[in-house]
Amino acid sequence: MKIDKPFLYISITLFCIGLVILGSASAVLAEKNYQNTYYYILHQLLYGGTLGLLGFFLGMRIPFSFWRKMAVPLMLFSLILSALLFIPQLGVAHGGAVRWLALGPFSFQPSEVLKFAFIVYLASWLESKREHLGDFSSAFIPFIIIMAIVSVFLIMQPDIGTLGVMILSAVVLYFFGGGKISQFATLVVLGLVMLFLLIQLAPYRLDRLTVFLNPGSDPQGKGYQINQAFIAIGSGGFSGVGFGGSREKYSYLPEPIGDSIFAIFAEEFGFFGAVVLLSLFLMFLWRGFHIAARAPTVFGKFLAIGLTSSIVIQSFINIGAISGLLPLTGIPLPFVSYGSTSLVMTMAIVGVMLNISKHA
Repeated sequence: MKIDKPFLYISITLFCIGLVILGSASAVLAEKNYQNTYYYILHQLLYGGTLGLLGFFLGMRIPFSFWRKMAVPLMLFSLILSALLFIPQLGVAHGGAVRWLALGPFSFQPSEVLKFAFIVYLASWLESKREHLGDFSSAFIPFIIIMAIVSVFLIMQPDIGTLGVMILSAVVLYFFGGGKISQFATLVVLGLVMLFLLIQLAPYRLDRLTVFLNPGSDPQGKGYQINQAFIAIGSGGFSGVGFGGSREKYSYLPEPIGDSIFAIFAEEFGFFGAVVLLSLFLMFLWRGFHIAARAPTVFGKFLAIGLTSSIVIQSFINIGAISGLLPLTGIPLPFVSYGSTSLVMTMAIVGVMLNISKHA
């Protein structure tokens, strides 16, 4: 049985482009922090790349039906990992958030594991409920409860960007499964209520919304990051300033290897490069949904839709936020941003998708 080769080639291309972008975007910061220009790219290759390849091959070799059996244990395990964050000796704080779990010499983000486990669990649950998804009490209410449980763990960190990706992926899955428009309208209302409550809990979120609506209101304060991103993207023009030629990565643009990395890419490769990268993510979406359409089981179909949606939704939220089309969220760009856990889980997802395609 053959795998979906276009999906594989698209994923490899995104992986390689990600390494190229990270190599350039991280050079100045690596020299400043570690006196080694290649520190971040080598760390990404050593940990994210090596473990990512292991995750990729395991995902491709293990029959996707295995994940259906593991849905509940995997979900419970990921929630336990998330709960461990709140043990002071284990949770690592950075920038006011506790998102990293330190176990000995290793640290990772449990939210990345939770994101995968959540989609696996939801795909399994939707398969069992597929005949009743239009029913309010037996399907829609339990669906809300599942999302609420996951939301609590992510809000406590806080990691609202990842929460948004997971909720949107869940909504996509629910309506591909057969949800009703009235249920969608209810989710929109609940989402607005949640947004209002989150702003009340942490007023800085209102600042992000204010900056999104009026980026020029405080260019040296709350709007500094987005305005520097605008400068980077605008400086790139059509063809860019050339690989390695970014000026914004010289300590002007915050988080140049994290959620701001697309701005560095747009500066160096211009509008043309940005269109190429966006096109690759759209092609990833197309082939992922193609795999879902040809999946041999309902669970395989839901799993493929959920995994594909999570990566593409996160990509477009990241790009949209740093381009000023959405409020800043702080989530990484899949395949591209620095972060071993994100890369490992992304490559594992690609492996699972290829396994589904192999059984089409």
